[in-house]
Amino acid sequence: MTSACNFLRQCHTHNSLQPRNPNFHLSWRSNIQVFITFKNSNSNPFLFLDPETNEKAKCCLYLKSKPFSQFFFFTFFFVKNLLFFPFFWLCFPYNSQSLSLTAQGTQVSLLSYNVIQAVFVAGSCFVAIMLKQILSKLPRKSQKSDSSDSAGIDSGNHTSNSGNGVQCTNIGNSISSRLSVVKRVSSAVFPASIMAGVEAVEPNLSFKDVSNPQKQNLFISKLNLCAEVSDFSDPDKTTAEQDLKRQTLIELLDFVSSGSAKFNEPAIAAMCKMCAINLFRVFPPKYRSNSTSGEAEDEEPMFDPGWSNLQLVYDLLLRFISYSSLDAKVAKKYVDHSFILRLLDLFESEDPRERDCLKTILHRIYGKFMVHRPFVRKAVSNIIYRFVFETERHNGIAELLEIFGSIISGFAIPLKEEHKIFLWRALIPLHKPKSVGVYHQQLTYCVVQFVDKDPKLANSVIKGLLKYWPVTNSQKELMFISELEEILEMTSMAEFQKIMVPLFRRIAYCLNSSHYQVAERAHLLWNNEHILNLITLNRQVIFPLIVPAIERNSQHHWNQAVLNLTQNIRKMFCEMDEELVLACQHKLEEESSQLSEAAEKRKLTWERLETAAGFQPVAGNIIPPVKPAPCAVAC
Repeated sequence: MTSACNFLRQCHTHNSLQPRNPNFHLSWRSNIQVFITFKNSNSNPFLFLDPETNEKAKCCLYLKSKPFSQFFFFTFFFVKNLLFFPFFWLCFPYNSQSLSLTAQGTQVSLLSYNVIQAVFVAGSCFVAIMLKQILSKLPRKSQKSDSSDSAGIDSGNHTSNSGNGVQCTNIGNSISSRLSVVKRVSSAVFPASIMAGVEAVEPNLSFKDVSNPQKQNLFISKLNLCAEVSDFSDPDKTTAEQDLKRQTLIELLDFVSSGSAKFNEPAIAAMCKMCAINLFRVFPPKYRSNSTSGEAEDEEPMFDPGWSNLQLVYDLLLRFISYSSLDAKVAKKYVDHSFILRLLDLFESEDPRERDCLKTILHRIYGKFMVHRPFVRKAVSNIIYRFVFETERHNGIAELLEIFGSIISGFAIPLKEEHKIFLWRALIPLHKPKSVGVYHQQLTYCVVQFVDKDPKLANSVIKGLLKYWPVTNSQKELMFISELEEILEMTSMAEFQKIMVPLFRRIAYCLNSSHYQVAERAHLLWNNEHILNLITLNRQVIFPLIVPAIERNSQHHWNQAVLNLTQNIRKMFCEMDEELVLACQHKLEEESSQLSEAAEKRKLTWERLETAAGFQPVAGNIIPPVKPAPCAVAC
């Protein structure tokens, strides 16, 4: 800048000519504004000067303070053979002009024999300032600690999971090691720059002891105080610090419940950091062996010894997510995909109380943060895939399906292909695991919601049930029949006709089941009016499949209750179409006689074979043993 001004002064020294046209004035200020005007002219801008008539005209040019546009504009001043050189040639006479330049508070006046030279010099000064401003706005290289924290965001998420879940035996060493892992994640996910402008307040103070402007800072200080891991594995090690933390959590919960909290970005960051440190942990490996659904239901649940504090943290997180004035656009930076994934990992908890809290919180997150909805659905689908096709072990499938039940009920019609794929690839295969009894009620509700949204899905759902129909598990078979009845209640006639033949073949097997509960439950399908109506309208196809099963039951079944139900169904069929029933019975008798004849023929064939074998002596069919020849060579 100094060299440019010196150059302008030299130009003024060597130029002794007086201005021939004092009407032209150019001023350039340090606030990045350029004015090129004529003193004695109208306000119309860009009136070009005719060099032949030398008429007085004026040019008014203004640039806003946008660095790149200014840089772009003044770059053209240095391209002499392009645009702006002929522009100034037409706008201003080539004789000397009066030019004043103001830069960085320094006034320089000169008489230039060529205005283009002055403009070039002014442009060089302007470019120097522009380059300085542009370079000052470029991001500087961060410190080593910040770079290491940011580099460990992804890896830190996993390490924090593995570090936070180990139960401590030595409070001093183990807690410090776990906090070191959590801090590495927190420094990246919840950067300290967010908290830089927050005034520190003594966290042990009560909200009643501080003024209203200080309550928000005290709220953040108390959140930071609770951002530490407590060990509750040994009930005898309850310390004063843990009691203080519990009391602080109660104060925070009361403060948020009263509606006095304001969740700005520092408060959101502190809340999410505190919840992440206290909640996110890795559970010990399961030691229970694989068992059937009935045995799994009889197992006693395991309760977390630190639930008293965990419950307060979960309640605080729920109030935070449900807060009416919470800005979802700001909160989504902290309640991000990593936060949701680690929240879903907590559904592996053995404590049903914790899973119930997680269910409510995840449902509120799904409703609050619309941008995360596809990710939540995908993450839950991956959990189900891993459970069905790999491990068949997960404690939170019932809670996840309960959440999805309410989500499915809110799906828009027509259903997206993504939702149908979730039904076909996730929900229907969930009928396969042995532990289906733990979550079957929630699974049935989800499937029924899909069929209610789109009745055409009934065909694929029933095919899926028939594919995974149990053969030796009677309890599971009872659940399938109950689910089948709910689906048939919502099935249209067209979809029913597509699936009725394989469906009633399976029902006929259930009618003849030796397990009396399965046979009894299959007979009770005829008490449903909608199913009975479907059977009546398609009796020409269904009666030939069911009547033989009824006849076999009436002759051979051992349970009296099943026999009574069989007689009722037979009477019902006769009232519907007696001729068709008689025709089915007659056909059954013919088939029975044919089977009897075939059995008699087989019996006669075996008798002839035995008779033919009896005429030949037994000894004649035995080859006598051959004595080995004596060895000629002595061994």
